[in-house]
Amino acid sequence: MLNYELVVVGGGPAGMAAALEAKDNGVEKIIILERAQTLGGILEQCIHTGFGLHYFGEELSGPEYAGRFIDLLEKTDIEVKTDTMVLDIASDNTVTAVNNKDGLLRIKTKAVVLAMGCRERPRGALSIAGSRCSGIMTAGTAQKYVNIEGYMPGHEVVILGSGDIGLIMARRMTLEGAKVKMVCELMPYSGGLTRNIVQCLEDFGIPLKLSCTVVATHGKDRLEGVTIAKVGADLKPIPGTEEYVPCDTLLLSVGLIPENELSKNTGLALDRVTNGPSVDEYRETERAGVFACGNVLQVHDLVDYVTEESQIAGKGAAKYIKGEKISSECAETHGEGGVRYIVPQRINIKTDSDVKLYFRVGAVFENAKIVVECDGAELLSKKKKKLTPGEMEYVTLKQAVISQLPAGSVITVRVEA
Repeated sequence: MLNYELVVVGGGPAGMAAALEAKDNGVEKIIILERAQTLGGILEQCIHTGFGLHYFGEELSGPEYAGRFIDLLEKTDIEVKTDTMVLDIASDNTVTAVNNKDGLLRIKTKAVVLAMGCRERPRGALSIAGSRCSGIMTAGTAQKYVNIEGYMPGHEVVILGSGDIGLIMARRMTLEGAKVKMVCELMPYSGGLTRNIVQCLEDFGIPLKLSCTVVATHGKDRLEGVTIAKVGADLKPIPGTEEYVPCDTLLLSVGLIPENELSKNTGLALDRVTNGPSVDEYRETERAGVFACGNVLQVHDLVDYVTEESQIAGKGAAKYIKGEKISSECAETHGEGGVRYIVPQRINIKTDSDVKLYFRVGAVFENAKIVVECDGAELLSKKKKKLTPGEMEYVTLKQAVISQLPAGSVITVRVEA
C-alpha cells in the first residue's frame, strides 16, 4: 500500500496542470498515473501550431505546449508512473492500478483528480452501409499514422465530419500530397473553430459540404469509394441526392466522447449532455475528494481552456486535502434558449472566488445576447456578434453576486437572438 495526498489519473495537459497547481497550493505528495508510455497526451501527435495563444500568449505546436508543462514537472518532486493503467477507485478513494514494472498497485490517497481525456467516436456508432474494408479510420488515428508513425493512410480522401481534428487532417493530408476531395458535415453548420475552417479548408480549396453525409462505403479489401447524400431538416438522407465519390480513404471526425468508464465504475453521476461528471465550481464531483477536469469533464475546443479548468481542479483538490474547502448548500446551473449545457453544474454560494460558467450553444446565433438570471432576476448580460456550436463560450459571475444567491436557487443561462 502506497500513500499519497493526491493521485492524478492522466498525464496529458489536464493532469499535468492540475498536479502543478496542487503543488503550488501546498500539497506535498503527488503522483501522476499515465497509461501511455510518455506524458503529454494527445498533444504529442498534434504537430500543427495554434496552441497556447491564450495561456502563453504565443503560438506553439502541441508537443511544444506539452513540453512546457513536462519541464515544469521535472523541476518538482511530483512522482510520475507512465505505462500504468488505473483499474478502480474504491469508496474510500483508494486507487488500484497496474503496470509491468510494479505489478498491482494500491494507493491510499486523500484526493483524486480525474484527467483521462476523451476518445473519438468510432465507425460502429454510425449507420453506414458497407463492408469492413481497410481505409476507413478516425481522423485521430490517421493523425497518429502520419505524425508519429510516418505512414500515409491513403491518397484520395473523403472526410466525414467537420470537427477540428477532421479539419486539421484535411490540411495535413493535403500537405503530405494526398487529394482531399471534400469534407462532409451532417449539420447545417461546421463543428470546428472558424479559424480552422479558414486555414485548413478555404486556404487549400477543399470544399465543405454542409447538410451532407456518407450513406455507404464501397470496396472489399480496400475502400474504393463512398456514396454521399444530402440530408433534410430531420438529418435523414434525401432520396435521389446520392452521389458516388471514388476514394481510397474515409476519415471520420464525428465527435469526441469523454473517457469516463472509470468514472462510471466509481459510481459518479454523469451529465447527460457532456457525458462527464457533474461538478461544482472547484470541479469536485458528487463524491467528496474526487475531482474531474479537462476533456474527461467536457470536450474543449482549446487546450488553453483545458489548462485553466485543470488548475481550478488542482486548487480545489488542495483545499480539500488541507480541510479548507467549504461544504455548504449550492445553487444549480441550467441552460435554456439554445444553451445545451453548463459547467459547473452547481456553485457553492459561499465560494471564495469568481466563477466562470462554460457552455456551448446548439445552433448558430448572430447578433445575440447572453442572459444570466436567477429566480427571474437578471444577474448579467452581454452581447455577442456570433455564437456557434463548435466554440466554447463562458460568462463570469462575480463572487459578490454569488454570495447573495439563496441556497437551492437555479442560475439559468440563455441566448436571446
